[in-house]
Amino acid sequence: MPDAKPADALALHWTDRLPPAAQPYARLSRLDRPIGWQLLLLPCLMGIALAETEEGFWQDDFWLALLLLFGAIAMRGAGCTWNDILDRDIDAKVARTALRPIPSGQVSGRNAALWLAAQCAIGLLVLLALPRLAQIVALCAIPLVALYPLMKRVTWWPQAWLGLCFSWGALVAMAAVRGRLTLDAALLYLGCVAWTIAYDTIYALQDVEDDALVGVRSTARLFGEDWRDWTLRFYVAALMAWAGAAGLAGATLFTAAAFAAIGALMVWPMLQRIDPRKPPSALAAFRYNAQIGLAAIGAFALAPAWLMLTGLF
Repeated sequence: MPDAKPADALALHWTDRLPPAAQPYARLSRLDRPIGWQLLLLPCLMGIALAETEEGFWQDDFWLALLLLFGAIAMRGAGCTWNDILDRDIDAKVARTALRPIPSGQVSGRNAALWLAAQCAIGLLVLLALPRLAQIVALCAIPLVALYPLMKRVTWWPQAWLGLCFSWGALVAMAAVRGRLTLDAALLYLGCVAWTIAYDTIYALQDVEDDALVGVRSTARLFGEDWRDWTLRFYVAALMAWAGAAGLAGATLFTAAAFAAIGALMVWPMLQRIDPRKPPSALAAFRYNAQIGLAAIGAFALAPAWLMLTGLF
């Protein structure tokens, strides 16, 4: 049934009230699966919080966050559209992706390309509103994004390539706030890459059998029965890199303690709840990473929020 909802789509979403002709394009952009743009936006917000560690938050930070929100939604949609254009033959062979608009025949290749161009135009407007260095940094991500859909065909580490793409917003935000990129920005970026590898490995657990049948590679297949240990290592690496970035930026030990708490109270229990034989448990854990990302932003925001509050009083 081409109008059936994919398992990972929200049961109730505002896109369901769109005109029938518009709904396939909303699904093509994964608007009914907001976790994608959320995970793209979270590194951007981490970058803003880290960049303001010693200065405190300003009104301009709010407007930058809003701008990056629009950019994250538009570019995540464009990336999904590009991915589906290139993967239409593979998607038709995988149960979870066969209902996507292109393989199911709801959107033609030509119309998908036009929709891709429209979303890129929105991304361009956001780009033009950014400071010059942030514009340059953002443009450097285009080759990474363009090549990502091909990675599952040539490497067992497509999750690492996705990490390079999805974490780029951290660098854009740091460049926009500070006007330069420093070592703490690099550590933040590496931490976000490790985090992406971890949560996308969990996501890929849903497709291990189908991926093996069609020859698609993933870290979930590569790690095999040891997926939990490997995923934990990447979460630990992410938390350590984030804590190191915060320390370089001038944060106190309270921030490092907050990251340790995220690992103990959020990451570890989440990993124990996953049963790889039950795809819904992997999907729920994947979605839970939005809360982990929000907690990480909270940890980064401890120092600048305190400075802002003391400045008010």
